[in-house]
Amino acid sequence: MSTANCSARWWHFAHEADAGLAASGSSVAEVFEQIALAMTAVITHEPIETKTCVEVRCRGSDRELLLIDWLNELIFEMATRGLVFSRYEVDIDGDRLTAKAYGERVDPVRHRPAVEPKGATYTALAVREDADGCWQARCVVDV
Repeated sequence: MSTANCSARWWHFAHEADAGLAASGSSVAEVFEQIALAMTAVITHEPIETKTCVEVRCRGSDRELLLIDWLNELIFEMATRGLVFSRYEVDIDGDRLTAKAYGERVDPVRHRPAVEPKGATYTALAVREDADGCWQARCVVDV
């Protein structure tokens, strides 16, 4: 386990018509939680209550493919259930991710969604640990 003092945060980066997502954290799980928050912030800046919990499971042969699967599973859950999420609890064990996503039904008037994510792409895809032991992730989401 890393003892580095890594700031858990997310941010966006410019990428033509799509949304560039980036995040940092002290663990792979934390950086996956942060990049999911970055995706939520592309959809809405309005408060989201944690009324509903959805369990998500996915696998990836490496961290980058696991990140793609994670974001695409969230997009699927949002689209099919009409939800938007505001909190994530991620656990990663090898190539397996199990998570809980907390949120509520989208209210178009209250949440004022700006876009609907269509899918995570391989563009700018990276999940890496830096020399200080902090994790960084980047991905572009088609909106």
